[in-house]
Order: sequence, then C-alpha cells, then structure tokens
Amino acid sequence: MLESGELDSICAGWPGVSSALKWEVDLVYSVAGKMFAVYCTLGLERGRVSFKVDADRFLELTEQPGFMPAPYQGHAFWVTLTGPERLAPGDLEAFLRRSYELVVEKLPPKARRELGEAS
Repeated sequence: MLESGELDSICAGWPGVSSALKWEVDLVYSVAGKMFAVYCTLGLERGRVSFKVDADRFLELTEQPGFMPAPYQGHAFWVTLTGPERLAPGDLEAFLRRSYELVVEKLPPKARRELGEAS
C-alpha cells in the first residue's frame, strides 16, 4: 500500500508545494493554492492517490487495471491510482510531477514567476 510519506518524499521539495489535511480524510498537495494530488488517509480507499493527467492520456489510463476516473474530478482529467503496486519504479513520481506541471501551467504569469524564483 502506498504511504503518505512516499508522496512527501516525492513532492515536498518542489517549488511552492504545500500539503494539508482536507475533508477530514484526504491529504491534499497543492501548488499556489491549486491541488495537484490527493491521498486518502482513512477508510476503504486508504492509500489511493488521485492526480491530474494530460487530457489525451485520460482514457488510456482509465482503461488500464489499477486506474479509474477520480471521483468528483474525472471531468477535469483526474485519475485515481487504485493499484500503485502495478507501477514500475519511478512512474508514480513521473505522474505526480506531470500533474504538478499541468497545474503550474494554468497559474497566472506572476505566480509562475514566483515559483521560478523559489526553485
């Protein structure tokens, strides 16, 4: 099972990243106040992580075992990783980094410049 510490070790050092517990059960990773990853900490879905993907990869990924459209966010090209053990080493980091990049790309220019200065 994926542990939240794994996500911390991957995401915490990226410019502008913060994390907070939201909705009582989800550890949310954000950049400039915008979510890019959500980790479920309790219940039946504990250990699942959701993240944004490129629109052209959404259908491809959600048709693979271990992925599904993210509840409440599937319309925004978010997927939930239900089987992290199916990923090759480094794949989770690549997915999370791309999610971070997709969110950063949509930030206002000033916020993007500030992130560049923070790195």
